[in-house]
Amino acid sequence: MQVASALDVNAIRRDFPILDQIVDGKPLVYLDNAASSHKPRQVIEAISRYYLRDHANVHRGVHELARRATEAYENSRTRVARWVNAGDAHEIVWTRGTSEALNLVAFSIGQARVGPGDEIVLSEMEHHSNLVPWQLLAARSGARLRYVGLTDDGHLDLDQLEGLLGSRTRVVSLPHVSNALGTINPVREIGAMIRSRSDAVYILDGAQGAPHLAVDVRAVGCDFYAFSAHKMCGPTGIGALWGRRALLEEMPPYQGGGEMIEKVSRQSSTWAEVPHKFEAGTPNIAGAVGMAAAADYLEGIGLDAIHEHEMALTGTAMGLLAEVDGLRILGPASPEERAGVIPLVIDGTSAQDLATILDAQGIAVRAGHHCAQLVVDRYGLSATTRASFYLYNSNEEVHRLAEGVRTAREFLLS
Repeated sequence: MQVASALDVNAIRRDFPILDQIVDGKPLVYLDNAASSHKPRQVIEAISRYYLRDHANVHRGVHELARRATEAYENSRTRVARWVNAGDAHEIVWTRGTSEALNLVAFSIGQARVGPGDEIVLSEMEHHSNLVPWQLLAARSGARLRYVGLTDDGHLDLDQLEGLLGSRTRVVSLPHVSNALGTINPVREIGAMIRSRSDAVYILDGAQGAPHLAVDVRAVGCDFYAFSAHKMCGPTGIGALWGRRALLEEMPPYQGGGEMIEKVSRQSSTWAEVPHKFEAGTPNIAGAVGMAAAADYLEGIGLDAIHEHEMALTGTAMGLLAEVDGLRILGPASPEERAGVIPLVIDGTSAQDLATILDAQGIAVRAGHHCAQLVVDRYGLSATTRASFYLYNSNEEVHRLAEGVRTAREFLLS
């Protein structure tokens, strides 16, 4: 079975030199994109140009290199703001990634708005980065955590979510796309539901959404959207938090230090304007430049085309893997309802053993609970083997995955 894709994958792959290598005597098939994606030459070269020509610390400096570095840094903020259709570049706060962005919101919005007896609504679908910070906030504040369950086919139980919303709901924080199941959540519908039943702050973990789907935060109706560069062909160690300007103004700083202050006295300090009050210390300037270059690269190809390509690969993979005896795929049955993430379970085998045998065939996947332990608990498992696709993966690689899984099953159950 093969589903057509509009992307010229061979041309795209030429931009990713890391993919052209041999692993255990076989061409590399990289299917661990949900953990981290690879970087095209264009991103690597943008970072190199910055370091070779323009590097200095940003803001305040009056010399030429400081001016260039500041311009590159703030232009990158503007570029990333366009990526999610933010209304104001100053609504983008640079962070080390999605995890720090969610920690920032949990700390700062929690300090401003969450107290004893209030409720924080999460789901069984969460990555630990959108779970543990809220547990810490609940412990500090006396708030109560409430959870939306999952259906058998990997969707959020929206009827249950509606029933959880009420006058004490202060925060609803959910994933745009599940990293463990691939489920694309109906975030606009959820936003409308929240607005109709509470005045809660609506937060989205966009780590798996922003790299694969066109994101319009104003249309979605969320209050915060967190995402990382390294999952969207950019560098590690950089990410962004989009937040509504009024809420960012209300929130206290997350960290203290240089850059985030307006005035310092012996006993107190005042804060810089948004977004700088959340950006203490020397930032990851080169990372910001690389993230902007990644946005340029992906936009040049087209997010809709990338998503269609991933759906085609997912449809092909699901069809081929359905022919493997004893194999289950968690999550939605339709490729249209999921991103390019396929969690596999072969009854009677270990997820780690399956991943190890695939690795011996040059196929890189991931085994474990994928920092989403509540998901595997929900389905009575300890781990899954996850294959995840991106723009540079091909139909040939999907066929190698299916053949590799068949080979592994025969070996493990022999």
